[in-house]
Amino acid sequence: MSIIALLAAAMMLQDPMQAGQTPPGADQEPAVAIEDVIVEPRALEAMVREFVGEVGAPVKRRGLARWHDELCVGVVNVRPALGQAIADRISQVGLELGLEIGEPGCRANVFVIFASDGAALADAMVDESRRAFRLGVGGLDRGDAALEAFRTGDRPVRWWQISLPVNADTGQRAIRLPGDSGAPMISIFAASRLSTQIRDDLKKSMIIVDIDEIGDVNLAQLADYLAFVALVQADPEGETTGYDTILNLFEAPGAVDGLTEWDRSYLTSLYQVQDSPALRRNPAGQTSVVAADMVRDRQAAGRTAPAEPQPEAD
Repeated sequence: MSIIALLAAAMMLQDPMQAGQTPPGADQEPAVAIEDVIVEPRALEAMVREFVGEVGAPVKRRGLARWHDELCVGVVNVRPALGQAIADRISQVGLELGLEIGEPGCRANVFVIFASDGAALADAMVDESRRAFRLGVGGLDRGDAALEAFRTGDRPVRWWQISLPVNADTGQRAIRLPGDSGAPMISIFAASRLSTQIRDDLKKSMIIVDIDEIGDVNLAQLADYLAFVALVQADPEGETTGYDTILNLFEAPGAVDGLTEWDRSYLTSLYQVQDSPALRRNPAGQTSVVAADMVRDRQAAGRTAPAEPQPEAD
């Protein structure tokens, strides 16, 4: 079996039966100040909501997914020392978010593959084993259009993820997969349009790094970028210009040294929200909860967003 086939096969859900393993007015709240800049709370909230909306890319009609399984990172096609440094950094960020990290020799669920032609590798992998990327069941991935962009786009880093709806109380998956004899049984303990027992767990992250396209970014910057896109469902087409985020790395390499306060706030809010039963929300409301938590974090830190994006010069 070719290495392309092996990598594609590894993207399949390894154990689908298991799901758990890491002031405008004087009487209103004060404005958030940073040196000579003052941002009203409502303006900050709008900025955060826009940021969350641009960054997140959940599966259609599903909520934002995060890792609950033990995190195991594999890096291939690069010098061992560099690969280990990248794997260690992704694992470190996961550990800071409360994830369990696999021991050496664990079965990878985050794959980082370096290639001289990212598009060619992605295209070959999908051709070799399309079902490793599209399992034929709704609610697991972002669909055919996103897969086409993954295999043909020209981004320096591209990624594909598989998530799984699971029962948050039992850890069992909440949808039927090919080969099942029947649909999963889910006991409903509390019915509400605002909350749900179903959460979305990330199960696989496949990331391809095009060596010839990453430019002059350094190892620390690249490792933090890879950590972010490995741990959340980030939108490769999200418009984050004007925000202080690692996602702008390849557009402005000198603007960020690594994960920013906004990145860390997003990561922490996403992982805290899904960990709290009291904060479980349906897919439509979950983004608002993450944004609200980020607003509180930014206000507590006394920091705000950079200026609104400026139009590019002709």
